[in-house]
Amino acid sequence: MSSVADGYGCFLIPSVLGGLVGAVLLSRTGNRNFIQLVPWLVLVATVIIVLRPILVRRDESCSVHPDITVAVWPVAIAGMFLVGLYGGYFGAGIGILMIGALSFISRGDIRHVVALKNFLNLCMRGAAILVLVLEGNVNWNYGVPMALGGLVGGYIGGMVSHRANRKVVRSIVIAVGFVASVYYLWKLYGPAVVRAAAE
Repeated sequence: MSSVADGYGCFLIPSVLGGLVGAVLLSRTGNRNFIQLVPWLVLVATVIIVLRPILVRRDESCSVHPDITVAVWPVAIAGMFLVGLYGGYFGAGIGILMIGALSFISRGDIRHVVALKNFLNLCMRGAAILVLVLEGNVNWNYGVPMALGGLVGGYIGGMVSHRANRKVVRSIVIAVGFVASVYYLWKLYGPAVVRAAAE
């Protein structure tokens, strides 16, 4: 979590606020509105991750720094709020979206980006879950096993990604992003394509 200590804690507030607002909107409106955007958002975020080596520069200590100016920071903070809003409202592919967004702004290699994503995602999801619990919108028969699985999987995944080679981690993230994009595209457009082919 050193990335947070290195000055990226400023993304905590917009992430949490976005999660809160997204969960409130979900409680009031339902969750169908984002479905058609999901595959495209995940695909764009994955392409950003692929292009990250072009977006960042390395200094003498081999640390990487995004090529953004101070003037762009408000845009980056607003972007994190929107990502948090999406995560609190819908959430499909949020990990890839957050990594894509942080690829513009987080110093360090992909492992630092993933660590910062995990921290912000935890805080954003926690805020959204609190709203949904208070609103009585949680089905505990599904919620408890998913929470336990998420905690165990997140802990194991965090340990593995922290110790793994950064090229391996980056390759896995990119592969998951493209597979998720294809899955969501097929889920959204596949039935129509099959029906059209059958006719």
